[in-house]
Amino acid sequence: MGLFGSLDISASALSAERLRMDVTAENLANAQSTRTAGGGPYRRKEVVVQANGDGGFAGALATARGGATGSAASAGGGVSVTGIVEDQTPNRLVYDPSHPDANAQGYVSMPNVNPVTEMVDLISASRSYEANVTAMQTSKQMFTKTLDLLR
Repeated sequence: MGLFGSLDISASALSAERLRMDVTAENLANAQSTRTAGGGPYRRKEVVVQANGDGGFAGALATARGGATGSAASAGGGVSVTGIVEDQTPNRLVYDPSHPDANAQGYVSMPNVNPVTEMVDLISASRSYEANVTAMQTSKQMFTKTLDLLR
């Protein structure tokens, strides 16, 4: 890993967590949307994140100790967003015969968004974002101290 490898890893995680927060906000905003442009109620979305590299922590440790020079050394680490998928859990049926989207029995198909779950996801993404900002600040401080030592 190069001198700025830790910054690259944290930067990739910051981008992924920001996207998670954006998607969670979209889910919360559409929690009551019974009609979309595609027809039917809104479907909850989730961000799919994948780790870059093959070796994970064990591969990086082996590379750092000089034991392996394989793909973990060249992978760089970090994460990447592989896509945004729709949650396939069934929609909620709510009895409201006065609603314009109610079926013949008076039930309305509501989005499969649970606000409590979305808030937990939002807090998790926010905490992960904060942790990566702290890691970047720590890396920056280490670089600064190293440059001070070389003077």
